[in-house]
Amino acid sequence: MLNRFSAQHSVLSIIFIAGLVAGNVVAQDSESEEERPFLQSIRNALQAENRSEGEVTRDENRLPVETLDFFGIDENMHVLELIPGAGWYTKLLAPALSDHGKLYEALGTRRLEESGLLDEAGFEAVELLAIDAEISQSETGRGATIGPFSLGVTNIDAVLTFRNVHNFDAVGRANMHAAVFAALNSGGIYGVVDHTRRHMEPDNGENRRRVDPVLTIKEMLEAGFEFADYADLHFRPDDELRYEVGRKSVTGNTDRFTFLFRKPAN
Repeated sequence: MLNRFSAQHSVLSIIFIAGLVAGNVVAQDSESEEERPFLQSIRNALQAENRSEGEVTRDENRLPVETLDFFGIDENMHVLELIPGAGWYTKLLAPALSDHGKLYEALGTRRLEESGLLDEAGFEAVELLAIDAEISQSETGRGATIGPFSLGVTNIDAVLTFRNVHNFDAVGRANMHAAVFAALNSGGIYGVVDHTRRHMEPDNGENRRRVDPVLTIKEMLEAGFEFADYADLHFRPDDELRYEVGRKSVTGNTDRFTFLFRKPAN
């Protein structure tokens, strides 16, 4: 029987491995919130009237201020969010980047478009990227795959995706990471949060929306990224990693890894 994979403890070991491969494990220094107007802008967005009660209830679990601070997102950046869903993070990022930066949205944007959010005041500058990519059911029967594609931009400072890597099979993940790598500026960052799967656990009916953190690092290194840092913001010791993330005993309290990758500087 597989032992429980503890995200916090296992990541400590894979940092060493990733450092040997990438040759560059970097601890990120973050300024205090008082020195970072961007973080105050995120706090202001959290109080906006356009946020639903359901969205507000997720704040404590998702920790958006701390998560975006860890990723080093700032007000003057060009940020691309992949697979934004109905716009939970879009509602925070768009106003915080509106004056000095830029927010792009790509892949899986249908719900965001249908929500009408981008027609609201303060969201007009958000740019949806039209992606010519073939998305289909994976041959494995689990999740989707996506063919090679381009995001159509090459000036991005940061790409973020929250609980989406698990949606794709290995081929789809590789193509997505390659597109992100091409879109990023030299030294640009790729921030990933996803539900933790036990290390090396075979597919089963309960882990289809979880992904192995060690495998994620391996695939990112293969795509050319450096593993820069990790955070235990979303470590949940009482998630046994045994059950589907939508089960009542798990939902809202899943163990998630929070990884920061970087495109090597030229």
